[in-house]
Amino acid sequence: MNLLALAALNVWRRPLPQVLREHIMDPIGASPTWRWMGYDNSWVVIDGQLVQSVSGGSHWGGGMFISARDMARFGLLTARNGVWDGERLLSEEWLAMARTPGPANATYGFMNFYLNAGERPRFSAGPPEAFFHLGAGNNVIYVDPAGDLVIVARWVGNTGAINRMLEVLTGVS
Repeated sequence: MNLLALAALNVWRRPLPQVLREHIMDPIGASPTWRWMGYDNSWVVIDGQLVQSVSGGSHWGGGMFISARDMARFGLLTARNGVWDGERLLSEEWLAMARTPGPANATYGFMNFYLNAGERPRFSAGPPEAFFHLGAGNNVIYVDPAGDLVIVARWVGNTGAINRMLEVLTGVS
């Protein structure tokens, strides 16, 4: 993830949090409080300017810090297949690839798309087409596009608690 962020920084030639804000977060009505930061030692020179290369994870002080409301708005964007208020923000092709399991793990697409598929789905109370975004501390954005359901659960300890919540919501156990 960190190498991909550095590569994207070299393509965009400006800080990735600015790119994210402009192309995703502002259009979905996210608050101005979210932050995406790199590590203390992740500064690089781009076109003569010192720019921080953001991290893919939230360890060692880097990562994304975001409210539950903003997480829910992002979940709605992915539930709506990348369309917000009639405008396509994420490509259909990219989202289809993100929701396609890789050969090494049937429960992982890519870029933080965890799939509820395979022989042992993470959430037995959820359908196989559901997916989720998972952050440090088990901060979860659960997305069931067919059921028109987005759930944000923060600091849940383990994903079993989310499955129990889904059992209550869906009546499936």
